Amino acid sequence: MTDIGTERLAEDTLLFFDGHREVYPLYEAFLDQLLRQYPQTAIKVQKTQISFYDRHMFACVSFLRPKRKSELPENYFVLTLGLPGPLQSERVAAKTEPYPGRWTTHIVISREDDLDEELFGWVEQAHAFALCK
Repeated sequence: MTDIGTERLAEDTLLFFDGHREVYPLYEAFLDQLLRQYPQTAIKVQKTQISFYDRHMFACVSFLRPKRKSELPENYFVLTLGLPGPLQSERVAAKTEPYPGRWTTHIVISREDDLDEELFGWVEQAHAFALCK
């Protein structure tokens, strides 16, 4: 028996990556690791981003351009995290404080090496922050 919701999610995700197929395997590797860490994660595919929720949204993937095009790799996606404070790392492409005590942080993901312990530590911070809202 096929799970219609899972099948629909897979179709929507492929459509989201249409035009960015080169980074789809990298996204799959990210998603696999994310779901191993947080198996209860709900995923919502929208036109401009894929959002990840537990109680609230804690991360999303997009094709946002957080830097000048010349500063970005040819193939990438952006992981955006909601954090309680500014993240100090050269890996951060952009960060803003949309309101006091909430920082939106954009990280460019372009290689399998980007999916490391440090990155998933930040995901852990974002997840914990989302749960305490």
